[in-house]
Amino acid sequence: MLRQARVCYDHLAGDAGVRMFDHLRTKGFVSGHDDALHVTEPGKRFFAGLGIDTDRLGAGRRPLCRACLDWSERKSHLGGALGSAILHRIFQLQWARRLAKSRVVEFTKGGKLKFNAMLGGAPHRR
Repeated sequence: MLRQARVCYDHLAGDAGVRMFDHLRTKGFVSGHDDALHVTEPGKRFFAGLGIDTDRLGAGRRPLCRACLDWSERKSHLGGALGSAILHRIFQLQWARRLAKSRVVEFTKGGKLKFNAMLGGAPHRR
């Protein structure tokens, strides 16, 4: 379960986090190199649809987007203020919950469907 979805600091990691980051880049919602990522205009609209104000997040002291190397996948997932806001929103929408005394993120059946729909229907790799 830890490899499938977990909290890394305060953002989504594991297979789910890597798939999400890959999708955001493929769709052109997040662009740039790992050390210089930014949200595009289509990305701002996409995140606004999720209830996330990227302009407000970007005005803070924390970097908006940051690539974070995932130890289990050996690819990056999304960190920074945006990565944190997405995970917070996933919990707020009750798509998933964090298991007590654990970093494991457990998606509900409906939440997994909604998360995958957000990723354009991308299925789990495992």
